[in-house]
Amino acid sequence: MICITYINYTRGINLIKSFKDMPMLTLLPVEDYDLPQLETWLKKEHVLRWYHDVDEWMNEIRERKGEFAFLNHYVAYWDNIPVGFGQWYDCFDAKEEWYQVEKPDEMFSIDYFIGEELFLRKGYGKSIIRALVQKIKQHQPHAQIVVQPELDNIASGKALLANGFMYDEGRKYYFLP
Repeated sequence: MICITYINYTRGINLIKSFKDMPMLTLLPVEDYDLPQLETWLKKEHVLRWYHDVDEWMNEIRERKGEFAFLNHYVAYWDNIPVGFGQWYDCFDAKEEWYQVEKPDEMFSIDYFIGEELFLRKGYGKSIIRALVQKIKQHQPHAQIVVQPELDNIASGKALLANGFMYDEGRKYYFLP
């Protein structure tokens, strides 16, 4: 049996006896006190491999109420344990080059990662994706959702497929039909 004691001074103390006893994943909006944890995760090798520029990501998160207010940033918690990060956004506002969108509330995308190594390869990424999709659908029920992880990020691709996404070879991105 795995036993973890985790103390989060802002959100309480919790003792977990086994992963199967844990409740569902929860996404909570990023707060200022989450910034050190997010920066630590972004500097970890398994995250840095895909999220190359820590300073750029931290600037976007710090400016979440200003220049980057169109991004919806979350810390993913499994019980009271922060395990990762996720964000969703309207592609019209982001204006990235890998998709085409004509108007707001038509196409959305997500970014996500598991920050804690103990939670890698256990299905938590799938849960973060599912929770982000639910957030988008609450905001815009008929929106198209597209995601473009790096092609060699096999785990991310598998997690997207497990959530019902399909891969578009021509456009080189995943979409939720």
